[in-house]
Amino acid sequence: MFRRERSIPLQGSAAALCNNLSVLQLPARNLTLFGVVHGPSAQVLSAAPDGVPLAQRHLHVKEGAGVSPPLITQVHWCVLPFRVLLVLTSHRGIQMYESDGSVMVYWHALDSGDASSVQAVFARGIAASGHFICVGTWSGRVLVFDIPAKGPNIVLSEELGGHQTPVTDIATEPAQGQDGVADMVTADDSGSLCVWRSGPEFTLLTHIPGFGVPCSSVRLWQGIVAAGYGNGQVHLYEATTGTLNIQINAHARAICALDLAPEVGKLLSAAEDTFVHIWKLSRSPESGCIEVEHCHGECVSDTQVCGARFCDPSGSSFAVTGYDVTEILRFGSV
Repeated sequence: MFRRERSIPLQGSAAALCNNLSVLQLPARNLTLFGVVHGPSAQVLSAAPDGVPLAQRHLHVKEGAGVSPPLITQVHWCVLPFRVLLVLTSHRGIQMYESDGSVMVYWHALDSGDASSVQAVFARGIAASGHFICVGTWSGRVLVFDIPAKGPNIVLSEELGGHQTPVTDIATEPAQGQDGVADMVTADDSGSLCVWRSGPEFTLLTHIPGFGVPCSSVRLWQGIVAAGYGNGQVHLYEATTGTLNIQINAHARAICALDLAPEVGKLLSAAEDTFVHIWKLSRSPESGCIEVEHCHGECVSDTQVCGARFCDPSGSSFAVTGYDVTEILRFGSV
């Protein structure tokens, strides 16, 4: 069971974008960082365990050519083996900052050369895999950046094909040195999923075709791909084969965020129906098949939910953002 805890105030609400919340826990400093997007700016806040906000910073899109105001599409912390970077995507390009947002260490402008005059250009979908940061784009390409242990000498090392429509989300999981293990999954607006093995060269292992419904959010845990769709369903696939094991009619409206607590296999799903659900994933000891159990449902009444994330790897607390809601809602286990 979870109960409502002290909210964290925002200077403005969250934009009506899927996956519009990023959380970074800093146990050594007893702090949690939250990132939320609104229009041309992103708000980064730090808070104590009791929810008291301690500091905040506003990040803005690097200006470029064009008359329309540049809009941010996502903000996300990428935890690499040797450093943590805050990545911000927009209609202009990709910005990478030190973890507190104090210094921008890299800027990559999006090339609109292969976009039609009516096609929006943007980046969306961010994840770290090893010493790489992967970012999705409107063209369906996934940009792979090689990140040094320190400094700004970041290199675009590879561009991954596999999607015919804009990338929506990217999820990764440490492969822990296992060769041939699927450790990244990418999703797109048609609902298609691509499962990859990362490395010096990324390899496409499995393509899971879509069915005409966007996949807004995706997660990866112990060989299980969890995908949330615009029809409110959550699908659980085998990462190695792409086989659909379980289909959950989880929500009455489009799913806007998924998250996983890796220590315990809890899956969080949030949707436009104002509900946040928590599920427990596991495998049958006898057959090895994926199993799922519903653990908790929380109604965030009168709120168009935009983002939801666990605040710790054990899944004992989570946070929610909503459109036109000027606070981050927090919930803790009882």
